[in-house]
Amino acid sequence: MIEAHQFVEAARERGFRWYAGVPCSYLTPFINFVLQHSSLNYVSMANEGDAVALIAGVALAGDASLAPAGGLAHGRGVTMMQNSGLGNAVSPLTSLTWTFRLPQLLIVTWRGQPGVADEPQHALMGPITPAILDSMEIPWELFPATGDTVGAALDRAIAHMDSTGRPYALLMPKNSVAPCALRSGAEFSESRCGAAARIGARKVAPQARSTRQDALRQVVAGTPASTAVLASTGYCGRELYALADRPNQLYMVGSMGCVVPFALGLAMARPTLDVLALDGDGAALMRMGAFATVGAYAPRNLKHLLLDNAAHDSTGGQSTVSPRVSLAGVAAACGYADALETDDVREIADWLDSPRLDGPRFARLLIRAGAPPDLPRPSIAPVEVKTRLMQHLRPAMGAC
Repeated sequence: MIEAHQFVEAARERGFRWYAGVPCSYLTPFINFVLQHSSLNYVSMANEGDAVALIAGVALAGDASLAPAGGLAHGRGVTMMQNSGLGNAVSPLTSLTWTFRLPQLLIVTWRGQPGVADEPQHALMGPITPAILDSMEIPWELFPATGDTVGAALDRAIAHMDSTGRPYALLMPKNSVAPCALRSGAEFSESRCGAAARIGARKVAPQARSTRQDALRQVVAGTPASTAVLASTGYCGRELYALADRPNQLYMVGSMGCVVPFALGLAMARPTLDVLALDGDGAALMRMGAFATVGAYAPRNLKHLLLDNAAHDSTGGQSTVSPRVSLAGVAAACGYADALETDDVREIADWLDSPRLDGPRFARLLIRAGAPPDLPRPSIAPVEVKTRLMQHLRPAMGAC
């Protein structure tokens, strides 16, 4: 058994200052220790997949203090979860971190470890946890059992992360870390709502609404090269690429619903960088917990634009339930500083041009379904898109 500070301090010396996750009793000492130190950052996530996406955003942010002269280095972060949460994290681990080569250290607790008595819900997941990590091509080792082995374990993890750009896992058995009390004052304050949602009157019939392409033209015109634009998976990224491929843009593939926590990680790690998350209604509904996380941590430099056509457009046009949900109302209730809902694409131009507020800004633009014929897929590989964006934003990135 080790003390929390033995691991966290060794990790901090090696550039790990960001932690995100969902609590497990095995992780309590870590979380309590990190929460009480101003030089460390712990982000409480609604689910484990969001935590992976957020730390992927930290990796995208880069860290000049870790880079060779004139080179690039990913920011270093830790995602913590109970092994039961691996299921929630499979999508971003296999189609975001793996595909874009965005490394992170995973600390996965080993509930239901063979030979260790545990609750019935862990009876299956415990024995298969190592195989799940192996199947996702995530190398792993047991969490260090003594203080003098922590540094070597972290160095092995870093060597893999730096050479491959992919995650490395430490599998944590029961009683790996000694208790660490949580001082009062580390909790969130009482909930607050953001500004009242600004829900405009419907001006046009649904079939006459602007297209996604119309909206993305406004995005291209309204976002300077100094803004990082992260586009959700599906037609959103493909249409943005076809309209104007720019080095400040990233086109997500897979990891549906993860663009908002991904953008949140980038925005929190780089508070001087303007970040725009381009979302879709199906993706937003899949991971609505991200709204609450964004509202709670309230980065001033994040804008969240949801293009809502009430359909899963790229998979055949099946309807979503978004027409029955006031997503601007959700954003306002979760603490966004501004929440707009409109079917007038011209209002989005004004929204994009608006200055920062005291927190994140949200806009939902109602558009019509459909996409241009013969829509191309990006010819540039995902990892090249990521590297190009990091190089483009390097002057603004600095050290974490």
